[in-house]
Amino acid sequence: MTSTIVFDPMIPMVLLGVVAAIALVATLLAVLRGLQGWALRGLAMLVVLAALSGPSFQQEDRAPLSDIVILLEDKSASQNLGDRTDQSTQAADAIAATIAARDNTELRRVAIPDGAGDAGTQLMTALSEALAEEPRARIAGILAVSDGRIHDADLPVDLPAPLHLLMTGKETDWDRRLSVRNAPAFAIIGEPVTLTLRIDDLGAAPDAGGLARIDISVDGEEAQSFRVPIGQDLDLPVTLPHGGRNVIRFSLPEADGELTDRNNVALIQMNGVRDRLRVLLVSGEPHPGGRTWRNLLKSDSSVDLVHFTILRPPEKQDGVPVDELSLIAFPTRELFMEKIDDFDLIIFDRYKRRGILPGLYLENVANYVRKGGAVLVAAGRDFASADSLFRSPLGAVLPATPSARVIEEPFLPIISDLGERHPVTTNLPGRGDWGRWLRQIDVTDPQGDVVMTGKDDRPLLILNRVEEGRVALLASDHAWLWSRGYEGGGPQLELLRRLAHWMMKEPELEEEALTATAEGQTMRIIRRSLGDAVPDVTITAPDGSTVNIPLSETAPGVFEGLFEGPEIGLYRLENGDQVSVIGLGPAAPREFVDTIASDETMAPILAAMRGGMVRVEDGLPRIREVRPGRPAAGRGWIGLTPRNAYETRDVRQTPLLPGWLVLLLSALLIVAAWLREGRRT
Repeated sequence: MTSTIVFDPMIPMVLLGVVAAIALVATLLAVLRGLQGWALRGLAMLVVLAALSGPSFQQEDRAPLSDIVILLEDKSASQNLGDRTDQSTQAADAIAATIAARDNTELRRVAIPDGAGDAGTQLMTALSEALAEEPRARIAGILAVSDGRIHDADLPVDLPAPLHLLMTGKETDWDRRLSVRNAPAFAIIGEPVTLTLRIDDLGAAPDAGGLARIDISVDGEEAQSFRVPIGQDLDLPVTLPHGGRNVIRFSLPEADGELTDRNNVALIQMNGVRDRLRVLLVSGEPHPGGRTWRNLLKSDSSVDLVHFTILRPPEKQDGVPVDELSLIAFPTRELFMEKIDDFDLIIFDRYKRRGILPGLYLENVANYVRKGGAVLVAAGRDFASADSLFRSPLGAVLPATPSARVIEEPFLPIISDLGERHPVTTNLPGRGDWGRWLRQIDVTDPQGDVVMTGKDDRPLLILNRVEEGRVALLASDHAWLWSRGYEGGGPQLELLRRLAHWMMKEPELEEEALTATAEGQTMRIIRRSLGDAVPDVTITAPDGSTVNIPLSETAPGVFEGLFEGPEIGLYRLENGDQVSVIGLGPAAPREFVDTIASDETMAPILAAMRGGMVRVEDGLPRIREVRPGRPAAGRGWIGLTPRNAYETRDVRQTPLLPGWLVLLLSALLIVAAWLREGRRT
């Protein structure tokens, strides 16, 4: 039970002040005029002012409330290093027992797991949420059992009581860390890109001679080992071997005594892209489609086009001097002998043998294909003649044989059953509204994949692999009708783009491919195949264990499956003769970037309320009571601030100046003043 006097003015305080000022002035005037009853008049006015202020005698029935101590327990991945788990558990249990033995004190234990994704230790976030659930007036202290490596220290939290850190870990801990900086997401195939590597020894590291071994592997192949300096930035030029995803793994062997090897591995995934597509277009007899081919290729800013065309064949002589026909001689030998390997794609559009390109040049083109080059032939009626390219050294790599028949009838290009599954022709836009073509070259004995057919189901577009290279034959020279919008047109530009990318061996256009994408620890496996079914994919985890995952067909030629990776690292996928690798998780998890226990990050937060840090390995501190604003930590002790909070159960108020008493006192004083002044007169 507590008692106090409270005031509840009957009128606003401003008006009460005005009344008091008037009373004071009236009293002073009475004094100046020499009135004998000025004191009694002043007392009367004072009684009235006291009554207007509403004084009451208040009695409260209070019930004391216990203090609350919040105990934050760091359960993140870095707390599993060394013996930190045991340290943390023992310290938290001992603190809980100490708090339970204190009078009028309650404990709230809050576990802090790893943050979502790669957020790390979100200690301040957990503290903010815990404070929101408790009355701030009852918080006597906050204790955190952690290694001090938190990742949300910049989160503003208004602390109602001192925060203390009970830091796990040992002063003798040391760790070796591998980090890769400035790794781009994309790089140009064949051009070096510089990665910056660094190896650091953290904590109480022994003298290792200043050198460490690093192993480097690409796409899961056999690793190469190097000796590199410790504590220095190392610039490493890397050249991507192929398009699509390239997985580069850097690893350090585990050293004796280091805290963990989780930060000894770095996975870098870069996509290889081509700088520009270098195309050689060889045109034969001029025709309407020749300009269309040129316009299509020149409209793409990523294409470097060299156009070799025959404007006047040798048999057509009109007496015009040669030096008036061209300013310079066309460098045929340089293009077809010396620089041919610089081209990514060679297109022959209605070209026939006329003696301009010797057989040696065409033989060199055939060898260019065998070594990994790409050739696309758009056949005109000359392909069926005796001057056909098929009857040159290039014919050895072409995927079909002309029958010498030219079909001069309208027909609608149709995607074959195989083409429905092939990435070059599947889901071409505008299906059902394509225009007809008017000429087709009849070919027989197709080798490779017939993805489009024409008149009477004859082969129209044939794709084939020749040793390391690729060849495509389009048995018509009327594809240009699509770009002109004839009978509604068609997707000539998209078809050409896909053809070029398939011939460039771009991974997304491979008809037999195994790829995977990752989101967090979830892997989406994609298998593209021309077959009707594929076997289960075998996944090899970083620890060497394997698991088989069935794939289901989601689209023609596309099979997919999902896999949840149990750990961070490099996974190897095998399906038939297809092999792929993918890295799950971040290249450098935040929990293992800085593994040595330290209060550096939390020091400003501890200092805000004059809290402190104590190493668990040195023993648990004593707990004292300190007043607010005083130092809350010292040698071997930490402090809690008693809050003396209470709950009010009942309130009673008794007026000190009831109305009848005010009326009686004021009347007596006024009458007394009047009598005193009347007797004097």
